[in-house]
Amino acid sequence: MKRKLRMGMVGGGQDAFIGAIHRLAANMDGLIELSCGALSINPEIAVASGKALFLPESRTYLTYEEMIKAEAALPAEERIDFVTIVTPNFAHFAPAMMALDHGFNVVIEKPITFSLEEAKQLEQKLKETGLTLCLTHTYSGYPMVKQAKAMVREGKLGKIRKVWVEYPQGWLSKLSEREGNAQAAWRTDPKKSGKSSVMGDIGTHAAHLAEYITGSKITDICAELNTLVEGRVMDDDGAVMLKFDNGAKGVLMASQVAAGEENAVKIRVYGEKGGIEWLQHEPNSLIVKWLDEPMQILRAGSNYAHLSSFARHNCRTPGGHPEGYLEAFANIYRNFALTLGCKIDGVEPTPEMLDFPSVEDGLRGMAFIDNVVLSAQSDKKWTPNAV
Repeated sequence: MKRKLRMGMVGGGQDAFIGAIHRLAANMDGLIELSCGALSINPEIAVASGKALFLPESRTYLTYEEMIKAEAALPAEERIDFVTIVTPNFAHFAPAMMALDHGFNVVIEKPITFSLEEAKQLEQKLKETGLTLCLTHTYSGYPMVKQAKAMVREGKLGKIRKVWVEYPQGWLSKLSEREGNAQAAWRTDPKKSGKSSVMGDIGTHAAHLAEYITGSKITDICAELNTLVEGRVMDDDGAVMLKFDNGAKGVLMASQVAAGEENAVKIRVYGEKGGIEWLQHEPNSLIVKWLDEPMQILRAGSNYAHLSSFARHNCRTPGGHPEGYLEAFANIYRNFALTLGCKIDGVEPTPEMLDFPSVEDGLRGMAFIDNVVLSAQSDKKWTPNAV
């Protein structure tokens, strides 16, 4: 890359949470600069947010339509290279399609769209334009998640048989959407969140992590969705039994009413020879349990030669220096930026650079949500435990 990539942001102003995370992650490696933004649907917040981020007044826009049109009209050496979309789910599709139509690559928050049909339209648009889309499934950015994937791919665990993946949170244990919590309000509103709250918000992360590490696709599901907080209009808890295309079986749990839990993402994958265990609360460790040998704990570190090239590529510091959520998020942005830089320079990106979630992952996430809801609505899966 001969210069920084220029980013425009839709959403993510002062009244938002995830926008700041995206900006920190994009800025971490010095490959990307925030050049413009349409940071809020509220004009006052949009302007104030632009000032706080030291954006030029001329490139602080009040709508994404204004931003994309104005940026497309700038000379090539000034206009943005990609648009990052950090709005609620219902507001992903329109700015993404418009950005692609105007020649801009896209980074987008998960789930990729509001509906599966919208995701399919994005996929078709990407095929037509040849542009690049990155989906921020953050947990796939951790070095030891990539190490787990490499170990499965290399056959070190043998044929994969069983997968347990869970994502418990407790932040929606009260009816927070009625208490002025804006983040809770849109996530529990079906007009803004989509068909499922818990599976759209965190269940898709768990499903993606299971498919990412195992390299296998979920083919069949048997699901239950629950609304455990009285007065809530959407689900806040669920469990799914899984079948994978390699014959493995799995269980997925996602809950936003596990009182006391933070973001306790955890996955266990078992093969014929052994298993691996990774949890976000201890992200630099990968526990490896062998059938006939002592348990190992592998640690993240750029100086550890025994790690896979994908794990080392995403380690930023020598062993013993903690790396966490922001660094994992930044790894996704860095790999996307390096891939985009290679395309601009006319060179082939490495497999390590190309290792970030794409539109295919987004499609699978939307299909997962649809099918979980469909399964949960079915009455043909429960057998009474009669004596």
